[in-house]
Amino acid sequence: MSRIVKEADVAVIGSGPGGATVARQMARAGKKVVLLEWGRDWRNSPFYGTHTGCLMYTDKMGMLLTKERLNIVRGIMTGGSSNLFCGTASRPPAWLRDKYGVNIDAEVSETIDELKIGPLPDKYIGEASKHVLDAALSLGLDWEPYPKFMNPDKCNGGFKCGSVCMLGCSCGAKWTANEYIDQAVLAGCELITGVRVRRVIHDGTNAHRVEGRLYGMTPIEVRARVVVLCASGIGSPRILQQSGFMKAGQGMLMDPTVMVYGAYDGPGTYADPQMSVGSYDDSNGYILSHLMDPWLLYPMIMMLKGPGYALTFPRYKRTLGIMIKVKDEVAGGVFPDGSISKPMTVRDKERLRHAENVCHKILIRAGCNPRTIFTTPLRGTHPSGTVRIGEMLDSNLKLHELNNMYVCDASTFPEALDRPIVLTVIGMGKRLAAHLLKTHFA
Repeated sequence: MSRIVKEADVAVIGSGPGGATVARQMARAGKKVVLLEWGRDWRNSPFYGTHTGCLMYTDKMGMLLTKERLNIVRGIMTGGSSNLFCGTASRPPAWLRDKYGVNIDAEVSETIDELKIGPLPDKYIGEASKHVLDAALSLGLDWEPYPKFMNPDKCNGGFKCGSVCMLGCSCGAKWTANEYIDQAVLAGCELITGVRVRRVIHDGTNAHRVEGRLYGMTPIEVRARVVVLCASGIGSPRILQQSGFMKAGQGMLMDPTVMVYGAYDGPGTYADPQMSVGSYDDSNGYILSHLMDPWLLYPMIMMLKGPGYALTFPRYKRTLGIMIKVKDEVAGGVFPDGSISKPMTVRDKERLRHAENVCHKILIRAGCNPRTIFTTPLRGTHPSGTVRIGEMLDSNLKLHELNNMYVCDASTFPEALDRPIVLTVIGMGKRLAAHLLKTHFA
């Protein structure tokens, strides 16, 4: 079988927010960029944004599990998991700059202006979400509208996506990394989908080429002056391990997530744009926001908790949901045998219990019957921290061992971000591109 060989200034592996940003910035600077993506572009498929489609373009049909049975939803497609997020934006925490030397304030501000990121107009937040917000405020909690990667004016369907927006935004109101990919391609980037990268060939000082297979069959290699790995908190450590860097994947972060549900005599949060209001409790280490599982996913998740909980589905449309994401500690890892482990530490569990107590108070104040309130099974929303800054990478995201290989995705986080990650990763991608132009292409 003949081998496909490409030559490039920059080889970018993975097309999520980090890879798409680096590819766009470098292509616009006139560099020859080859962008490799394992998945395909699903946007023109009738399945995009549907429950059926989500099963088709997520890793293991949405049932990727850790050894501890923690469910992880990982998008395998152009744009990566940015297709599956709630469109919520958050500036990076100050400790990323002050403690680790990663100052992306200017890049983040530029992105906010470029994409017109801001809270949704009040009329779009939703009745149930406002009800949860009012209940939280009445308890003296610091809740507020969140900035969003959303433009309701772009929506062709009246901006009524609700919780199914997490399956993929078919109306175009939610930004995804596909937009940056399209702009990169227009600037001359070569996008090749269906490529599962296996390893990076290097001599211990410099990376020379990327090797993989196209649609699992045809060998393909990309020879490049610079390699940027952006294959996610799970994919990046696996490629590094196969490239001989066995420290990758030792320990990981996950922002462990649950929803606390309660039923009341009013409209549920399922119909509202998700995560449009909430709070960051950095002192106690968690984030709260309203969130509901999409209608078909709800009984599937409830079955993981127990058959009796699946029987709560008839009250789905009058259920209020509050999401908890915990700032977790480094533990477990992504291992060479393909397994993933993410145990909850003692501190993680303490933070979760504290947040659950707060959610119970909010839901009761909102009018939920206490007997209907329960917590969903734990799941992982932001696999990260598997190729950490300060351990495997310097502050410019360069791999310590190689002069011309970088990593730019959530795997680089030295601590759990404990907030939406996309804006931070875009900022890191813009900063990295500027560094590459100055260091390798001046």
